[in-house]
Amino acid sequence: MSAFDDLMAFQRETSALGQIAGRLGWDQETMMPRGAAPQRAEEMAAIEAVLHARKSDPRVAEWLDQADASDASGRAQLREIRRSYERTIKVPADLAKALARVTSAAQGKWAQARADEDVSAFLPVLEEVVALKREEGAALAQGGDVYDAMVEDYEPYTTGAQIAEIFDQMRPRLVALRATVLDQPAPKALEGSFDETEQMRLSQKLARAFGYDLNRGRVDKAVHPFSSGSGSDVRITTRTSATDPFNCFYSTIHEVGHAAYEQGINPDYALTPLGQGVSMGVHESQSRIYENQLGRSRAFTGWLFTQMRDAFGDFGIADADAFYATVNHVQNGYIRTEADEVQYNLHIMLRFDLERALMAGDLQVSDLEAAWNDRFKADFGYAVDKPSNGCLQDVHWSVGLFGYFPTYSLGNVYAGCLYQALRSAVPGLDGQLAEGDTSGATTWLRENVQQYGGLYAPREVIARASGVEPGPDPLLSYLEQKFGALYGL
Repeated sequence: MSAFDDLMAFQRETSALGQIAGRLGWDQETMMPRGAAPQRAEEMAAIEAVLHARKSDPRVAEWLDQADASDASGRAQLREIRRSYERTIKVPADLAKALARVTSAAQGKWAQARADEDVSAFLPVLEEVVALKREEGAALAQGGDVYDAMVEDYEPYTTGAQIAEIFDQMRPRLVALRATVLDQPAPKALEGSFDETEQMRLSQKLARAFGYDLNRGRVDKAVHPFSSGSGSDVRITTRTSATDPFNCFYSTIHEVGHAAYEQGINPDYALTPLGQGVSMGVHESQSRIYENQLGRSRAFTGWLFTQMRDAFGDFGIADADAFYATVNHVQNGYIRTEADEVQYNLHIMLRFDLERALMAGDLQVSDLEAAWNDRFKADFGYAVDKPSNGCLQDVHWSVGLFGYFPTYSLGNVYAGCLYQALRSAVPGLDGQLAEGDTSGATTWLRENVQQYGGLYAPREVIARASGVEPGPDPLLSYLEQKFGALYGL
């Protein structure tokens, strides 16, 4: 075999092991008994050590030196393997194993601290995570910016400074829109209790409506909704609330967006670097456009209204127009994952600034709760009432995902660009959505974004699909037009 063939065979085995690690992570969130957490931490550390050894194997460097690719996909495979290898060899194996062990344990301690509303129980292990992530970031940055090295894991070829510039463009228009909308009368809220078994049944129907292949996936419940896997095994989770079925339904649609991306990738790329989403920002663009531009549209919510009436009977909303207003209600709230489209990115900006300061050493873990609470009060105008509504609400920092948060807002920015192009490409879109038919939109997204996996760099895939260089203007214009009309501004 050629060096390229040897390299790709080795890479497929490494990717398969990575998928096994992903299944362990999925199990930890959905099925694993609580008492198994210490053992699972050791299991995760062991497989991470194997993965690190494979990713830093000297043979990879030899194959890369000798390998030659004759087509665009082969060259992209080499590009991504080289990028991964060069990052991996900068991180000592002992550090990679320590991170896997500590973050696995920290996840359980975060969940317990969150349940107990006890920040102090979580801070010691978070100190360990932050110290290890700073060490990892310094190894990766090699004299450069530590936070940039973190971002590179999730949004390649993007820096913290570039993200800050985008956020600086977004903030004034979002703050102005938020203030204007919150000054208007609130729409009517849902009434009654919503059977949680029935919620899960309808969430399955929504998943199918958005093209999720349940022969290659499944829907389960978890504390924090997420998607996991690639290719022919892509699983999602959602959560239920007896008083807030929207949490279940829109979490489901959101995670289906992630899963559809993975299921839509060219199967020839399976278990290779191109066989997964190119970045978390592009990944988030799919979940956001599914959830918001499609799922919260007037057309689709009209269909959802009838589905909910059939499932739950009367819930106090008179008609589809009133239901659309309820779905898109802009209101004060603490929780990022429950935030409306107008305010969501402001929640991300808070986290971006705090984690960037943590990685730079400008903010210490012991001061995190106070810094969070002060910033939240300044940005939103009211105080955090309890830790689970503040710095304990997200799992990300417990598992070391520093640099991840800004990709949510980059995904919104990318989704704005894609939606602008999608509406031009699918002129009958609203009529289709009104019938619960998303196929026109999802087919366009699969053909223009999802099928390529990691073939193109993040900004390139968005530019190719949308015909514009990615920027926040399409998103901001969409928000101003939608909520301006909804609230009669």
